[in-house]
Amino acid sequence: MAPMRSRIWIAAGLLALCLIAILVYHLPPVHDRLAWRLESWRTQVYYALNPPQQAVFIPQQQNPLPTLPAASPTTPPVAEPASATPTLLPSPATATLPAPSETPTASPTPGPTPTAIPTAVVLKGITHEYQKFNNCGPATLSMALSYWGWKGNQIKTRSYLRPLADDVDDKNVSPSEMVTFVETQAGLKAMRRYGGSIELLKRLTAAGFPVIVEKGFELPKEDWMGHYELVSGYDDRRGKFITQDAYIMPDFPLPYDQMQERWRDFNYVYVVVYEPAREAALLMVLGPDADAEYNLRAAADRAIQESKQFFGRDLFFAYFNLGTSLAELQEYAGAAQAYDLAFALYPRVEEADRPWRMLWYQQGPYAAYYGAGRYQDVINLANTTLAYLATPTLEESLYWRGMARLAIGEQESGIADLQRAASLNPNYSLPRQQLSSLGIALP
Repeated sequence: MAPMRSRIWIAAGLLALCLIAILVYHLPPVHDRLAWRLESWRTQVYYALNPPQQAVFIPQQQNPLPTLPAASPTTPPVAEPASATPTLLPSPATATLPAPSETPTASPTPGPTPTAIPTAVVLKGITHEYQKFNNCGPATLSMALSYWGWKGNQIKTRSYLRPLADDVDDKNVSPSEMVTFVETQAGLKAMRRYGGSIELLKRLTAAGFPVIVEKGFELPKEDWMGHYELVSGYDDRRGKFITQDAYIMPDFPLPYDQMQERWRDFNYVYVVVYEPAREAALLMVLGPDADAEYNLRAAADRAIQESKQFFGRDLFFAYFNLGTSLAELQEYAGAAQAYDLAFALYPRVEEADRPWRMLWYQQGPYAAYYGAGRYQDVINLANTTLAYLATPTLEESLYWRGMARLAIGEQESGIADLQRAASLNPNYSLPRQQLSSLGIALP
């Protein structure tokens, strides 16, 4: 009898220790320190068994693509611009990329000739924050807001942008989500544009506007990923920006050429947070790029030009960027064609260099293929993206897969995807709007 009692006491003690460990783990200071380590270990194990670099999406519904020449520094693949109206590729022999219109339908009035700016500028008044686990976007936005006197931190921005962050590993906060937060939660304004330049970053900073940029980021022993920087100064003598980096350090010096090289990965996107009273000053600095359509067509032109200059992964980014600009312009046939070219090139990029996380951050291919009526490609792309996640928590991929499933008559699975997307991020409005239109109860 005694041994039985001893075993019961031992079992009870072990159970009590487990419960205490669980309670201690969920204390905020302990959870913040350990959660990312456990998630990182779990992810590494999963990726070792399911190498994401080997996941390749092959569009099924596109017209035949041109044969891509071997990528080499001396013979980069070239895609010539065609007409202003995007069309699907007619044949491998005559295929060309779509070119944006040379003149936007609503051309803004050109601004005055830019005046000279100082050779060095440093903006003061930004409160630096080191990011918590996977919280680069909310932390960078919080730093940008602090410049304008906003009283908050990355916990507050995260509670809206990644509302289930403690339970769900939301992989990304997009620039458009940042704009929504600023204008609905912070009492300020924000503007997102593409096709930024080193000179524009300096002019914005010199005018008193810190700038959020999204760019590629590669750590030792880590694959390519996206990362945000807050540009708060520059120094022409050193050829470097001064950035507030939530992962590395405050006042992190970033050389102009490194900014240029990795900013390309995200179509040179940038977000400017500003006070409403300073809008006229911001528009003056932006000039024609203040007009959204002009800006997108200029970004598309730039991507076409870069498609003539680069090879390998950088050529993949050029095609992808063209697709992004055309998708934003709702020119879905041309956007789908550009993405087809990017995905055709992707398998020929060295596995170690493949940006396999791309669909964590950008959903342009979903919009393009859906808008072009290529619903099975939407589903296949979402399946490929979600399959190499240890936990399928990309609400955007689930939303687009749900929409495509509905479009081909798969009602039950489509609704399930939309419900899952809505539950992962209650502030993500698109799946909730679609569920409401279908008369489905919201999660």
